[in-house]
Amino acid sequence: MAHNTELGRRGEALAVTHLEARGMQVIDRNWRCRLGEIDIVARDGSDTVFVEVKTRTSADFGHPFEAITPVKLARMRRLAVAWCVQSEEPVGRIRIDAVAVLAPVEAPPLVEHLEGLS
Repeated sequence: MAHNTELGRRGEALAVTHLEARGMQVIDRNWRCRLGEIDIVARDGSDTVFVEVKTRTSADFGHPFEAITPVKLARMRRLAVAWCVQSEEPVGRIRIDAVAVLAPVEAPPLVEHLEGLS
């Protein structure tokens, strides 16, 4: 379990670096409520972006994006609303993105970003 926790933290750190390199501003990380957790909340211009990060060491058991099911996406929508209700940040438009990180032990990581999941 410690390996998965560490891998997840590494993936989230790589995702933050990727998002900031694209000009986005991270405004919250690992936000939790009774409905679940949002990995990253970022600002992209006036949009508020809720980012799900999936990290794997390989694609042997499927690409990380495959773990984002319709059920997970519906939960992300509910979490986004909950975050907006409790936040004092200006919201603007809401967008849900996903970042996949393939982080093999012996090779550089690969970060992929999907914008605007529906």
